[in-house]
Amino acid sequence: MTDPFDALRAPVEPVHPDPAFAAALRARIERALTLPRGVTVTSTAVEIPAVAQGALIPYLAVRVGTGQQAIDWYVEVLGARRRGEPIMVPDGRVGHAELELAGSTLYLAEEFPEIGVVAPDPAGSPVSLSLRVPDVAETTRLALARGARALRTIYDDYGSRNTPMVDPFGHRWLLHTPLAELPQIQRQGDVGYAWLTVPDPDRAAAFHAAVLGWEYEPGHTPGGRNVVGQSLPMGIGRGEPGWHLSYAVDDVAGAVKRVRAAGGTASDPEDRPYGPAADCVDDQGMVFALHGAGVGPRPPENGARPGDLSYLTLEVADSARARALYGAVLGWRFMPGRVEDGWNVEGAVPMTGMHGGHPTSTVVPMWKVDEVAAAVERVRAAGGTAGEPERMPYGTIAECADDLGIRFYLGDA
Repeated sequence: MTDPFDALRAPVEPVHPDPAFAAALRARIERALTLPRGVTVTSTAVEIPAVAQGALIPYLAVRVGTGQQAIDWYVEVLGARRRGEPIMVPDGRVGHAELELAGSTLYLAEEFPEIGVVAPDPAGSPVSLSLRVPDVAETTRLALARGARALRTIYDDYGSRNTPMVDPFGHRWLLHTPLAELPQIQRQGDVGYAWLTVPDPDRAAAFHAAVLGWEYEPGHTPGGRNVVGQSLPMGIGRGEPGWHLSYAVDDVAGAVKRVRAAGGTASDPEDRPYGPAADCVDDQGMVFALHGAGVGPRPPENGARPGDLSYLTLEVADSARARALYGAVLGWRFMPGRVEDGWNVEGAVPMTGMHGGHPTSTVVPMWKVDEVAAAVERVRAAGGTAGEPERMPYGTIAECADDLGIRFYLGDA
């Protein structure tokens, strides 16, 4: 029988290490040589992450005692991600920390004056860090709220929206977002909010939840609700049955004057939690509101998800008078539609049309659904009425009314 231990008596023959292991080991050693004196190198503390390091890595120094605060600040405000735990030196300082920021690497340590590593002078920093962020205004707002100092107001130049700031640890940042990538905000004439008033908000909320899948949170008025999770802010409150719209305008006070000059009525502008606003009624009795443009994101032009508002029809008695008023107040421009006395509003968001010859002024919404036939069945099951789905050039639609008789359309366009 062969002795299994014979192999142990064979001479040791050297072999080349695995190339990937050798490269990782060399990199660990090289990195360890850059660490401050007193840092203990372990197999886990300096392990090379799989993420590429980059050829040039900023290494920030911060005041003693602020290392962990700085790490937390860059994570919360700038969206950085921690790479492992910081390496601590025996006296309690952060000796080395690594962050991943916008696909790049950022090193950080508390200052070591004994080797010439010091935090920026309060009078200024000779180095600026340029960082691309998703929305420079939002990042700046958060940074200032967390102790940063703005060096100038936000400005547009070189195809980007930009702002320089100094973080609480003395480092100067140039934040920028390409203009083409900025979130779209409401513009004059956009619908920024829609609300339904009914005698029984609970009943209306249950109907729309069953048909459109809406979910709610408590509103600001007794018994009211805010619709959550949809592209356009919406609400349900108590009042005469009907849908109403709030339009974005560049200057609420100026728009109020235009409403009154065109024969409508308007309250004086007042500051509300979302900005300046005013309540109005046009010269044919349609209730609406005005609010400052730019206070919220611009919704998709015809909805993005089931339950979204995809089209609006303003039914009016006299379309010429209505076009004159809304053209003067909102800057709307109209193009003839496919039906008699029907008009399309150019560039309105959500897509909007107007139709004349009706006994009363009414807003008739169209809601986006995945399948019109199935939604029609949900309308009927919830106590409403619905016509059969019809195929149109732009998609399938069905005319419906809720269990209170308020009309609307369903569409898959």
